[in-house]
Amino acid sequence: MMLKPEYRDREETDVAVLGTLAERPEDGLTVFELRAAVEEDIDTIETALSRLKRDDLIRIEQERGQTVVVPQERVLTNGTSEETETDAFDRIRDWFPF
Repeated sequence: MMLKPEYRDREETDVAVLGTLAERPEDGLTVFELRAAVEEDIDTIETALSRLKRDDLIRIEQERGQTVVVPQERVLTNGTSEETETDAFDRIRDWFPF
């Protein structure tokens, strides 16, 4: 997943939507494409999109006559695997059952 770990501590649908968007950060996805990729009903996805927009984690763009949802740059990893990104805090957090 190309989503930074600090943005994975949200509601399950929010993380699923952000993770799906992070896989196509340049093109974005329409709401219908998100609905096909995220296994939730449209109302749940719209609620998640509202929360993500409120928290400024996504942006809405008009492209080729379609409205697409695009993740903000700051929520994306730089392409390295999660294992190489862990720091001491992450290792300690994983070690203790919080």
